Amino acid sequence: MSQPAPATPSFPYKLVATDLDGTLLRPDDTVSVRTRDALTAATAAGAAHIVVTGRAVPWTRHILDDLGYNGIAVCGQGAQVYHAGEHRLLTSVTLDRQLAGLALAKIEAEIGPLALAASRDGIDGEVLVGPGYAVQDGPLPSIPFTEIADLWAAPLNKVYIQHPGLDDDALTDVARQVAGDLVGVTMAGEGVVELLPLGLSKATGLSLAARRLGAKAVDTIAFGDMPNDIPMFGWAAHGVAMANAHEELKAVADEVTTSNEADGIAVVLERLLG
Repeated sequence: MSQPAPATPSFPYKLVATDLDGTLLRPDDTVSVRTRDALTAATAAGAAHIVVTGRAVPWTRHILDDLGYNGIAVCGQGAQVYHAGEHRLLTSVTLDRQLAGLALAKIEAEIGPLALAASRDGIDGEVLVGPGYAVQDGPLPSIPFTEIADLWAAPLNKVYIQHPGLDDDALTDVARQVAGDLVGVTMAGEGVVELLPLGLSKATGLSLAARRLGAKAVDTIAFGDMPNDIPMFGWAAHGVAMANAHEELKAVADEVTTSNEADGIAVVLERLLG
């Protein structure tokens, strides 16, 4: 695999890490010409662009293909390192299903029944959706399940939880308090609270991918919009939150740019490129 060229004095980073939803992508799931041009200019100046998304590979592949993206992507909240050009998984981490089941039991003992969904491992892993879970519109079908045993029938990357009476922030807080010693808990978007392998984050996957690209944390600028991007900001040298970002991410960002609709990534890259 080719190594990124050393960054030139005109651009201070070797690696540009971008989240997808709410960050690189506009609300219609497209990338503006201005942002594409800015990323192209950054790569021409010696940087490598890497997508780092909470989406699992099956829900990311079509977007990367549409973008003509052929490099490495970090998917599934850091669980999967995926080579887009070769359409293959390089690494994959799965959730301990016994620990996840115990975590769910503890959370439900605290706040009552949850609506559940899950992402199965693999490049073609299905998304399972249980009764009452509000599914967001997406390009791929989901598979309904009614028996809890079906949820645990194959390896999983993550479990999604929703609660009828708690908002995302409150549900995330409760899940961390009662089950944070068993699983990782993150909020990745509206209606998207996830249980992950303990210790896994976008920073985990990004550090693995960066190593493959010959880059380090000190060489990296990262862009994001949700609390699941906080570990990535903690790892990278410079974290940039979008104007539309969650307040928790803005609080730890090194700077806040314009929104994903207003080419926030391009605004920063163009400034850095001089």
